[in-house]
Amino acid sequence: MLRYVTTNPGKVREAERYLADGSVSQLNFDYTEIQAAELAPIAARGAREAYREAGEPVLVDDAGLFVEGIDGFPGPYSSYVEDTLGIDRVWEVARSLEDRRAAFRCTLAYCDGEGFAASPDPVDRGDRVAAAAAGPGDANADGVDGDPERADPLPVKLFEGYVPGRIVAPRGDGGFGYDPIFEHDGETFAEMDTDRKNAVSHRGRALEKFAEWYADR
Repeated sequence: MLRYVTTNPGKVREAERYLADGSVSQLNFDYTEIQAAELAPIAARGAREAYREAGEPVLVDDAGLFVEGIDGFPGPYSSYVEDTLGIDRVWEVARSLEDRRAAFRCTLAYCDGEGFAASPDPVDRGDRVAAAAAGPGDANADGVDGDPERADPLPVKLFEGYVPGRIVAPRGDGGFGYDPIFEHDGETFAEMDTDRKNAVSHRGRALEKFAEWYADR
């Protein structure tokens, strides 16, 4: 059984659109969300931690809104910025930009304790962020400085999804998060129905790649 690590059952329902019936279930586990400038190391570290907790194959995602005109901000900090500033403030910042191009990005991280053959999709084989944060030290029974990630990092397979768009004034009553200010192909995500949004979403595109690979795992 594949465990999708999330507190949002909607993500599991979206995954079920791409995976075999009954092959995925929700795991509500509060893994450590490290600070990083990119999505991949955040998702990879979460997948390693969740696998050690669950003892079975896990899937973790990290996603964000990247606005080109402000150097990709809020990016990996999207959730924090939404909670503290709100999407209206993000729009206020973006409205004066000459370039309001943006993208939603998602990285899925899969871990089952085993290695992976070479493929076009990247594999994270070492938790470099954890090692840098911990600093130098000597290995012990639990790892380096008590951190098992540094002594024996598990390989994690990564799948990335991307949808281009631009930042606009809030429109639409659906969706969540930044959906009202993200326009793709003439509609904001908040104006799309669920099927339309899932068909073009960054998470859906990452899930499609993962499902194709996972079918042969």
